[in-house]
Amino acid sequence: MEWITRLMETLGSPGAGLAVALENVFPPVPSEVILPLAGFTAGQGKISLIAAVLWTTAGSVAGALVLYGLGAWLGLERMRRIADRLPFVTVSDVDKADEWFDKHGIKAVFAGRMVPVVRSLISIPAGVSGMPIAKFTLYTAAGSLVWNTALILAGYALGENHQLVDRYLGWVSTAVLVALAIAISWFVISRVTARRS
Repeated sequence: MEWITRLMETLGSPGAGLAVALENVFPPVPSEVILPLAGFTAGQGKISLIAAVLWTTAGSVAGALVLYGLGAWLGLERMRRIADRLPFVTVSDVDKADEWFDKHGIKAVFAGRMVPVVRSLISIPAGVSGMPIAKFTLYTAAGSLVWNTALILAGYALGENHQLVDRYLGWVSTAVLVALAIAISWFVISRVTARRS
């Protein structure tokens, strides 16, 4: 928190954008902390509210493009080869995931920007599936703009109580992580059961 505060005090709104970009790639501090703090800082008149929204959205897109690039570097064929060597995963799993992303990728990228944890992860399959980078950037920017604006305005409105945003959204992050853990566990158990039968 102190580091982010100093970053914004030193660099202004670009500092908030840099923090969000780093959070997308290496999430040590979630945007649920950074964005309301940016709103609070704007409320104190230290940075511009509009600039905070624009810079954090640019940071979100920059961070997402790094992970998109990782996915594009991996590519579908490399992912198939990796899947072929992994336990419980098959090449057809990768193909099914790719087909699903071809059908629902735009909605997944847009909505995924507003879901904790998924926000960072969604960029990798977009790169793997070869979603056009212009389309990926557009929908990432749109989803990020909605999410960033909502949290920055919440921090602006709450003032010194801006940490309430993280407190309540922390439950959402926990729920998403639990859901992912359950899904992975179910996947592994179903594969083990299928191999035994």
